[in-house]
Amino acid sequence: MAYFVISVLVLAALLYLPVSKLIWVVSVRRLQRKLGRELDEAEVRGQAKRARFIALLLCLPFSYLFNLNLLGLPGHG
Repeated sequence: MAYFVISVLVLAALLYLPVSKLIWVVSVRRLQRKLGRELDEAEVRGQAKRARFIALLLCLPFSYLFNLNLLGLPGHG
């Protein structure tokens, strides 16, 4: 059980930074295109905060499902 939880958390942590960076870049570019101008610093920080939250919501469930598929249910050998 502990190995499963640790595996989920490690994979989620390893995925978090690249996923949040990817979401941030895409959302900043989308907003710039929508507004037709460069974003100011506050808008860029707001997009970064939003990207980190979305990455968290994506990485944890993905990591859980990936490890569930790879390792099976914990305690069910």
